Amino acid sequence: MKTGIEDYFVCKNNKKMAFGFTTGTCAAAAAQAAARLLLAGEPVDSVSILTPKGIRLQLPIRESRREGGQAICSVVKYAGDDPDVTDGTEVWASVEKTPGNDLEIDGGVGVGRVTKPGLDQPVGNAAINRVPRQMIGETVEEVRKELGYAGGLRIVISIPAGVELAAKTFNPRLGIVGGISVLGTSGIVEPMSEAALVATIAAEVRMRAAEGDRYLLAAPGNYGMDFLRDRRELSPERAVKCSNYVGQTIDLAVENGFQGLLFVSHIGKFVKVAGGIMNTHSREADCRLEILAAHGALAGADGETLRRVLVAATTEDALDVLEAGGVLEPVIRSLLEKIEFYCSHRCYDRIPIGAVLFSSRRGELGRSARAEELAEKIIGENSQKR
Repeated sequence: MKTGIEDYFVCKNNKKMAFGFTTGTCAAAAAQAAARLLLAGEPVDSVSILTPKGIRLQLPIRESRREGGQAICSVVKYAGDDPDVTDGTEVWASVEKTPGNDLEIDGGVGVGRVTKPGLDQPVGNAAINRVPRQMIGETVEEVRKELGYAGGLRIVISIPAGVELAAKTFNPRLGIVGGISVLGTSGIVEPMSEAALVATIAAEVRMRAAEGDRYLLAAPGNYGMDFLRDRRELSPERAVKCSNYVGQTIDLAVENGFQGLLFVSHIGKFVKVAGGIMNTHSREADCRLEILAAHGALAGADGETLRRVLVAATTEDALDVLEAGGVLEPVIRSLLEKIEFYCSHRCYDRIPIGAVLFSSRRGELGRSARAEELAEKIIGENSQKR
């Protein structure tokens, strides 16, 4: 069956990549079908959904049934070419009549529940975000009006596979327990969407602010988180995993009222920040060796050392070359000065920002001028919470 999503795609890295639709769109479609089954008494094969992005979809209904006073329907999530763990997951909606005339929306099995403040939904609510809730409410309200039903309805969204899938998402870190979230601000999944990744980081930053943290700890990736686990005083549990989005993380720290930000990063990622690069993905920029060579030149390295740095296979290998040339320590100091300079420039010096650099082979390489004080602030906050 043609859903309408087949006509939408983006081209990335010279490859045509298909759009998909969100768990929120699936939930709204399943809820619409269940409402029709409950109020009209007949199952439907598909439903029409207008997404907030303005794309109208005709989504097939996988299953429809009646159980007692409930109507239950399901829709299968399609993520297009996005590497989404929920692709192919079945999203269920049950609808039943209630006294009064309200529409109630809640989560069932596999839909997480919020346990920490600062997220899209208040503590205690099912993790069905605002836009999906609106989509579910509007589509069920249309059915209610069309069929002339003035009574109340209770809608429960369930994603049975969500209990297991939650471990592959950020939900455990965000304090969402028992399942995954029903998400989507546009109703459409755009493959490898930067906006979706930044939204996840933003959710965690807001949660940290709502829990009372005044100093933000961030690590770009798994290397940084592993480094923190080996040095428990900085508490990896409170670190935000910011991926390549250094600039956006700085913006979020300022927007959410943090008084300081400390990055802990492998040098292979953060050496780029010493060149003013605020998105460290290799697709955006990859001048690690050039930056190391430039700082090697400033430190007085000879021409052969600089040539060997520029042809090194990895950043780690380049560090070995700089050490052999007798300039590793001044290069690290120089890099940290520039990293702090560019991070401060990003936020116009509104908050202090520091960085801790480490190497997989060498461990900690150094700390920028503000890093030690920021680390002490974070450690102090951690001890007060214990």
